[in-house]
Amino acid sequence: MEISGDAGQHRLSPGPLLDGRGRLAEAGWAGSEVRTYDRSRIAVPRWRIKEWDYYCVLADGDDGPFGLALTVADNGYLGLLGVSWLDLTGRTETTENVMVPFPLGRLRLPASADAGEVVVDRRGIRLEFRHEHGARRLVVRHPGFAGGRGLSGEVVLTPPGDERMVVALPFPGDDRAFYYNQKFPGLSAAGTVTLAGREHTFDPASASGVFDWGRGVWTYDNTWFWASASGRHEGRPFGFTVGYGFGDTTAGSENMVLVDGVAHKLDRVQFHLPHGTYDGAPWRFASNDDRFEMSFEPILDRAADVNALVLRSTQHQVFGRFTGRVTRDDGVRLEVRDLLGFAEKVHNRW
Repeated sequence: MEISGDAGQHRLSPGPLLDGRGRLAEAGWAGSEVRTYDRSRIAVPRWRIKEWDYYCVLADGDDGPFGLALTVADNGYLGLLGVSWLDLTGRTETTENVMVPFPLGRLRLPASADAGEVVVDRRGIRLEFRHEHGARRLVVRHPGFAGGRGLSGEVVLTPPGDERMVVALPFPGDDRAFYYNQKFPGLSAAGTVTLAGREHTFDPASASGVFDWGRGVWTYDNTWFWASASGRHEGRPFGFTVGYGFGDTTAGSENMVLVDGVAHKLDRVQFHLPHGTYDGAPWRFASNDDRFEMSFEPILDRAADVNALVLRSTQHQVFGRFTGRVTRDDGVRLEVRDLLGFAEKVHNRW
């Protein structure tokens, strides 16, 4: 049985992301970066523009699972450098952020997910995201991390192919707002990170990552849901990304499975969160096309609540393991068991 990869949605054609008036030229989804982002075409003040690069790398080490998450964000009136170390064996995490007031584009995040370097050094944290022979080298230097214990290292993420999840979406009620997002799950990870003098090795046989690249202009109050997991299925690179909440997804949902570098588009996926808790009971995921069914067993809730009067961000990023099934575009069904990943609910007013 062949299944349409378009899932009844609109596939983007090549061209500029925005038209001459700063409006989204076309809404929909793609498996590559077919639309060109040009910051100078945006028709709103600089303080409303939001740009970010986020990486999360998880590993099933000999002593148990662990992970690293790195963020560089230029959100107009507030920038952020973020470093998180995840000890999923001990069910603990350490997150340290540096806020950059009013960067207004000065962090110079690239206009493409496929080119350009990110190099930012602020208040004792240095982050580098560099392209290297088709791969991405992540460099982190944070001597003051965790009360001076220190964290540093390099991890290389290698994609099995060029395909990824891409959406260009409008926001109802604001024709100058848009959400342009690319997510790359299933990246093989290799490298070493040293925390407090102890080395942690990311072995590509058991370590994988996801890259989240976003550019856009949002409306003020948004709640989004996102889940992603990466690893291997029968020896081949495997990953998925599912979610909703940002913009009008009529023309294209954010749901995709990647198997050995090949994208398989899903339609709608609903998150079913446990009542009254984020990490005290399993989550459940179900798609309307019956191609994605997952249960998610939480290990650790990386929770944060930043409240600064008119600005507020309430985050629950829960790490754990996924078990279930997915169906490729050609109808082949894949069984997934204990795959490391995360599921999150985030509410922002900014």
